[in-house]
Amino acid sequence: MTVFRLLNHWLKRFAYESQSLFFFSMKMLRGIFGRPLYLMETREQMYLIGIGSLYLVVLTGIFAGQGFALAFSVELADFGSKNYLGRIMAIAIVRELGPVLTALMIAARVAAGITAELGAMKSSAQFDALTAFGVDPIRKLAVPRLISLVVMVPALTVVCDVIAILGGYIVAIFIAHVTHTMYWSAVRERLIFGNLFIGLFKPFVFSFVIAFVSCYKGFASEGGTKGVGRATTQSVVLASIMILVVNFFITKVVFSFIKGYL
Repeated sequence: MTVFRLLNHWLKRFAYESQSLFFFSMKMLRGIFGRPLYLMETREQMYLIGIGSLYLVVLTGIFAGQGFALAFSVELADFGSKNYLGRIMAIAIVRELGPVLTALMIAARVAAGITAELGAMKSSAQFDALTAFGVDPIRKLAVPRLISLVVMVPALTVVCDVIAILGGYIVAIFIAHVTHTMYWSAVRERLIFGNLFIGLFKPFVFSFVIAFVSCYKGFASEGGTKGVGRATTQSVVLASIMILVVNFFITKVVFSFIKGYL
């Protein structure tokens, strides 16, 4: 009986949180098209999210690309097909590795920071102060972070893709002994519209996921300092899980529409 009671409580909690997240996300989207526009806040967040995450994306991309290339080269060598290494690297990185890995890294770094910052502001009654002065906290604080993520996540994904392919090139030349011309010609062969569209559409959607979850958890945090820490942990976990779930559905749906371009 206790198990059913716990399950019932969990389902109610899940439904309530899902509903609250949905309505909060609609408020954020509505705030994009309204005034005033906080351009200075948006530019600051772009710098913090983009430049601040660049080193993490570069390190992740180069070692992930080298690891993938090393694993693929060993398998392809068994079939005498190492010349296809560039082709496989381009498909794997542009379609999946680059967008998902970049989004997860940004979710781990940025989502935690956004939730902690907003949660601390709420616990110190700064939201109430903004409201008292006639300022909408969502439009002032959440919308600039959403716009910044929408711009910077795809940009950082492109950086990760390039770095990962370069990492694969290093492995191809010095370990797999694939020629320079063969690797890059195979890469260019798979940089077609379908793959590039998927590789840019995914981070665009992931940016909304990160923004919605991190800002919602920050605005909804309760319980002072302990509540902020709990909300920060939940934000990173939920954003990471949702990125993986959304990635599956995007891949399934988009592939059915652009099969002819792959």
